[in-house]
Amino acid sequence: MTTVRHVPGSAPGACGMSAKVISDRAAGEGYVASVCFKHGPPRLLGVELEYTVHYAGDPARPLRAADLARALGPHAPRTLVPDSPAEPLPAGSPLTLEPGGQVEISAPPQNSLPELERVVSADLAFLTDLLARAGFTLGETAIDPYRSPRRLLTTQRYAAMERRFAPLGPGGLTMMCSTAGLQVCVDSGEREGIAARWAAVHALGPPLLALFANSPRHAGRDTGLASARWQAVLDTERARTFAGPVTPDPAAAWASRLMDTPLMLVRRAEGPWDAPPRLTFADWVAGRGAAGLLGPPTTDDLDYHVTTMFTPVRPHGYLEVRYLDAQPKDRWLHPVALLTALLARSSTVDKLLAVCEPVADAWERAARAGLGDGEIAAVAAKMADLGCAALPATGLPQETIDEISDGVQRLVHAGRG
Repeated sequence: MTTVRHVPGSAPGACGMSAKVISDRAAGEGYVASVCFKHGPPRLLGVELEYTVHYAGDPARPLRAADLARALGPHAPRTLVPDSPAEPLPAGSPLTLEPGGQVEISAPPQNSLPELERVVSADLAFLTDLLARAGFTLGETAIDPYRSPRRLLTTQRYAAMERRFAPLGPGGLTMMCSTAGLQVCVDSGEREGIAARWAAVHALGPPLLALFANSPRHAGRDTGLASARWQAVLDTERARTFAGPVTPDPAAAWASRLMDTPLMLVRRAEGPWDAPPRLTFADWVAGRGAAGLLGPPTTDDLDYHVTTMFTPVRPHGYLEVRYLDAQPKDRWLHPVALLTALLARSSTVDKLLAVCEPVADAWERAARAGLGDGEIAAVAAKMADLGCAALPATGLPQETIDEISDGVQRLVHAGRG
């Protein structure tokens, strides 16, 4: 949800250069555009899998940090155990935790989907067994169906986030502590194709979200929503969650948006990380208002500001597709393969944009009704047909392609029913 990692492309601040003071708005916008949108042939593919964690014998029992730390052993992240060696999982995936104790596998980027499947499946199986030996099990849905949100991690970042979100309603704490997403990371593509690729991953959002919605029950009750997880994201703070308009120059639009988004956190060596109210990054650069108390911002500060955006698609030098619900462990590959297939060829992208255009902005409808919305269901069926036909382009074995196609079509037909 909140961590920057080196996945396809180059992550902000990943170049190893010293942070520089941002002199004015134009410099800030130029920096964001250059680091968030990298150009080149689409080559690498990454995925991040999140899961809620439960005591196997009592899934409604609140997690204890000490129990989870013992279960993870040397793989425990330092946000949970500050002096942990934080060893990656055996196939190379770093393991992190979300604020409520959700585990997250962040697979190293791979050159092909079959390679990514091999790495993720190996590390997911290892983590499942590791937790099972300690009496834990991974959740099967994208929101905790048993427990109310409760923060487990005590970092300054998460404490400040909880304080910020509290006056806005329950969405922020729910997103932080109860939800689990499936995030797909794809390269931005060649310069001349970035606008179409950016448009495509957004247009796909509502129908893909609806097709793979997997979070109807939360804290012991039926929410009445197809994706209570995505609704929690939408209810968090609109300035950092809404899907921006698709434009011919997504880098410039994103850079401008970042500058005009209020700060959520300001990192400090001592004391809480709460940001001055309503202070945007542009205000900080210009020294307006409470910015005078903070000192001049640097490129590192702007990199960190990017990590406080929870948009459906977040650029980090690659495109992080964030709107998908977590899936049952044996079906995580289905949405990843479908999305990969749909983006594999420019001819498919062109068809996709036309098919999805009628529901391109229907984010809340998709979260609330899923495939129960007739218009979204009709678009999702066409999109699924396009994607299944393109699955051979992923390089997966035919047996796996057949399994994914069958699973996707079952979801389509179940939605129509």
